[in-house]
Amino acid sequence: MDEIFTTSPTDSNRLPKEMRVYELLEKLQIPFERMDHEIADTMEACEKIDEKLQVTMCKNLFLCNRQKTNFFLLLMPGNKKFLTKDLSKQLGISRLSFAEAEFMEKFLDITPGSVSVLGLMNDVEKKVNLIIDKDLLEDDYIGCHPCANTSSLKIKTSDILEKFLICTGHTPTFVTL
Repeated sequence: MDEIFTTSPTDSNRLPKEMRVYELLEKLQIPFERMDHEIADTMEACEKIDEKLQVTMCKNLFLCNRQKTNFFLLLMPGNKKFLTKDLSKQLGISRLSFAEAEFMEKFLDITPGSVSVLGLMNDVEKKVNLIIDKDLLEDDYIGCHPCANTSSLKIKTSDILEKFLICTGHTPTFVTL
């Protein structure tokens, strides 16, 4: 778990959705640092990874409105507490809650514990609205999973905003939580 790579994995036991992430990052010329590890599906599990990659893993929350007609991917610093009412008020949505795994898989091709901004590459119908806590912009790098929670990536925040999101066609809404 201690080795850091700057290239795509070459082993054949990776999920196709993970390999698509590396292909897109390469196509967009987005450099990254990668660390492979045991399943990391909690923020606590990510702390050791953070230390090794020298990045704070981004907290990624998949949310929806009560009617399950509007979906949101919230990115915020991993060490920050999430209060639903703060976000609901800023978005003007009365009842915001965690969306079911079926929607996460349908729109982002991601399973719980693997949620990541990189999953937006799979949201071709633009069903998911990206929300970013402004505090995340203070960091030069974002830590995230490549659509699988057995690897973590360190990517420049500017590359996510200026290259990746432009490619996916997602325009973030910035909030203060």
